Amino acid sequence: MPDNETTLIQKAQKGDHDAFAALVDEHQRYIYNLALRVVKDENEALDLTQETFVRAWTALPNFKGQSQLRTWLYRIVTNLCYNRLPALRRSLTDFGDDVMEDIPENNLTLGNPSHDFESNETRSYLHHAIEELDENYRLLINLRYQNELSYEEIASTLNLPLGTVKTGIFRAKAQLRNALATLEDSWTTT
Repeated sequence: MPDNETTLIQKAQKGDHDAFAALVDEHQRYIYNLALRVVKDENEALDLTQETFVRAWTALPNFKGQSQLRTWLYRIVTNLCYNRLPALRRSLTDFGDDVMEDIPENNLTLGNPSHDFESNETRSYLHHAIEELDENYRLLINLRYQNELSYEEIASTLNLPLGTVKTGIFRAKAQLRNALATLEDSWTTT
């Protein structure tokens, strides 16, 4: 946690509204984007974002700094999303515990970004493919690649075993690879 953020947290915990506003400014875009990816409704995502920070303000005196503030906020918004989408929690816990720890990290990547994203069409297609993933996979991909959380941070945020997170991301990326392969096949047959 950066020193500046630590100072802001300490001030906000003592009731400094300006310090809390600075923390909100720093994190609100990420919280909103996560909520939007899950609920797919801008107004609902705005409500969830606002509610996240209201709850964070209320609970901030209890924040001990054992995790990053970002991870703590992600957990709050994720729990709020779970309350709105009960099937999402059930789906995430149904991934199973197929632990992928033996697979090196570089085998789990989507590929070389300079190749995968050469054209706007490919980028657009990939974004569409992500949106078409099941809610649980979409959430995991969003946390990992858009919000750049580690597997451990995702597991902590979602309160899931690390192996479950790795399995879910592995399966989601396999689906995205297949979607990109379908796109490439359509280019070669036309």
